[in-house]
Amino acid sequence: MWQDLGRAPRTIDAYARGLAEYLELCEQESVDPVQATRAHVARHVREVRSRPSRRGANVVALDFGAGLSNATLQQRLVSVRLFYDFLVEEGLRQDNPVGRGRYTLGARGGGQQRGLVRRLEKLPWIPSDEQWRAILAIAAAEPVRTRLMLALAYDAALRREELCSLSTDDLDPGRRLVRVRAETTKSRRERVVPYSATTGVLLSQYLVHRASVSRARGGLFLSESRRNFAQPLSLWTWSKVVRRIAVEAGVERFSTHTTRHLCLTDLARMG
Repeated sequence: MWQDLGRAPRTIDAYARGLAEYLELCEQESVDPVQATRAHVARHVREVRSRPSRRGANVVALDFGAGLSNATLQQRLVSVRLFYDFLVEEGLRQDNPVGRGRYTLGARGGGQQRGLVRRLEKLPWIPSDEQWRAILAIAAAEPVRTRLMLALAYDAALRREELCSLSTDDLDPGRRLVRVRAETTKSRRERVVPYSATTGVLLSQYLVHRASVSRARGGLFLSESRRNFAQPLSLWTWSKVVRRIAVEAGVERFSTHTTRHLCLTDLARMG
């Protein structure tokens, strides 16, 4: 149903894996998932909490005291909650054992009812001025495509998919604007965002270079590898490029999403 409704493939994959883990636990304990109670879901939470991090058995999430972070556990629980929402809608259950946080009325006024696992709201990490300069120093020696992508990601606070999905038709160089199409965004809302004059210079240089790769309209950022020559650049390739720059700069927490948080923080600093 989700595929038919056009949900993002990565979202479907993540929720499918989360639900598969829960159903596997039910099978191990000979529990019918349709009849499972809140206690069975809590047991699943305990089992997920005790797992080691994928980055190594000794890596512990500070917000959780375990291998997996609070955000990861929340994501795993969402798939189980949606499964029971579906069963309730189909009339196969009367209630959802996972539940969700919601506002409730009480004798002393309103209150917030917690979900099964309390959600932690953490501030996003952003680099210091010195770390950001270290990133830019490494990026300065990169090809023009990489420099332009990093500049656009910062100027327009673009997510990874939004950046890699940009098309030649999304640009308005005269007014230094770029259109972010609704189908490429997380919120499914279209927007138009500006970029700086410096980024405009990089864009002019890259368009000249892009013409040597392909003159066809379409994806703005093209792969130059032998395997995928002139094909749109993949999300994974961009992630690998940013990861390599971060490691070389000694700022390993820097990721493709960091530029978005940094841009918004800098805008707030400037009022």
